[in-house]
Amino acid sequence: QVEVVESGGGSVQPGGSLRLSCVASGDIYKINDMGWYRQAPGKQRELVASISAFGTTNYEDSVKGRFTISRDNAKNTVHLEMNSLKVEDTAVYYCNADVWVVADGVRGYWGQGTQVTVSS
Repeated sequence: QVEVVESGGGSVQPGGSLRLSCVASGDIYKINDMGWYRQAPGKQRELVASISAFGTTNYEDSVKGRFTISRDNAKNTVHLEMNSLKVEDTAVYYCNADVWVVADGVRGYWGQGTQVTVSS
């Protein structure tokens, strides 16, 4: 059994910053990619940023230069530093971890989501 838990959401004014954190726990042998997704009301869930176990990162175009993803493999954690936030960044942010469980193979696990609201 694997659990993924996010934290760090909240409300901020445009131009502000927030830091999201996510930790995976349970019967984990190895974690491959970890990523942050978001879903705004009435829209599909989209990838915001991802990071491989080796540190290779990938960003959605609209967040490049503003968001930074990082991870700590020893602690099974991933963070998303969000700067220069815009109203259009408002969404529920979800963490996804591609986890190798010895008894179950590799599959993606989702967190419950954390709300990020950017408004003046």
